Parts: sequence; structure tokens; C-alpha cells
Amino acid sequence: MFLKVQLPWNVIIAAENLKPGSLMLQRAILIRLLSDFAAKKATKDMGYFLAVTTLDKIGEGKVRQHTGDVLFPVVFNAVTFKIFKGEVLEGVVHKVLKHGVFMRIGPIENAYLSSSKMPGYVYVLGENPYFMNQKMPKIAKDVKARVVVIGTKWMEAEREFQALVGLEGDYLGPISSPDM
Repeated sequence: MFLKVQLPWNVIIAAENLKPGSLMLQRAILIRLLSDFAAKKATKDMGYFLAVTTLDKIGEGKVRQHTGDVLFPVVFNAVTFKIFKGEVLEGVVHKVLKHGVFMRIGPIENAYLSSSKMPGYVYVLGENPYFMNQKMPKIAKDVKARVVVIGTKWMEAEREFQALVGLEGDYLGPISSPDM
């Protein structure tokens, strides 16, 4: 789910980047904010940071004593992406294993679809392994599928989410084929 959030942030501008004129200073603050925002990647509470939409307020700068850098408190709006239990999403299979598949869902690289959460599917071994069902298209690498989120886990060290997903429900399953 996409969320619109308002965030306070501290932007530090190196002393050598401070130039007279408000437009150049605003530009330096915005460039540093965008750089810091991209490096942050995600948080447990807000999900993945996708985009800064507006820079609402730039506070008064405070000079840091030992470095001479200036810290500016800012407030901005951003768009984030966070998944929730029970949410139906679309993802693309990027790895097929005997016990399930790994999918990419938006910025989430490791959404796991266990073979036990694919009713009626059986694993077919081969050069390009896949899961087959008599009534539905096969699930193989590069197949797009609609899934339901069963659970999520925040991985602090990697600053990313992992998800467990399933096909148990109406209108869930493959929606594209690698042969198309």
C-alpha cells in the first residue's frame, strides 16, 4: 500500500557548500535531503521510501561547533510503500525452488510463496523448474502472479522487509505466463 507521510528531518550542509543567496542554499538543502532520503531505504514503521513530493519547511540553520557544518531542520511530504497482512498484491517470480518461489513485489525482493500455500500445484524438476496445476497456468521464473500477504518481517540489518504470501483465495494466482 502506498502511504503519504509528513516527515521531520535534519539536513547537514558542509560549510564549503554554503553559498550566499537563498536559492542556492535551498538547492543544496534539497539535494542533500534527496540523497539522505534515498540512502535511508526503509523503516519498520513507514516502509520503503519512494519519493519526496514537497519540501514544506526549512528551519533556521544551526552551526555545528567542531566542523562548521550547518544543520537545517526540514519538514517534507513523501510517498512510502508498506505491505500489510491480508493485502492482495502482484509480484514477479524471480527464483523457483523445490519448496516454493521467491517473488519481487514492488521494492520487496524476498516475498516467499511456499509450495504449501499453492493448493493444487506440484513441483516439476528440469532445466527451468516450475510449479504446475491442472486448472491454472504454471508458476515459473518471470511469471506475474496475484498473491495475498500472510505475514511480514522487518530485517533491521538489511533495512528491508520479507514477506510470506499465498495463493489461497479468490482471483489469486498467475496472471501472466513466461511464454507470452
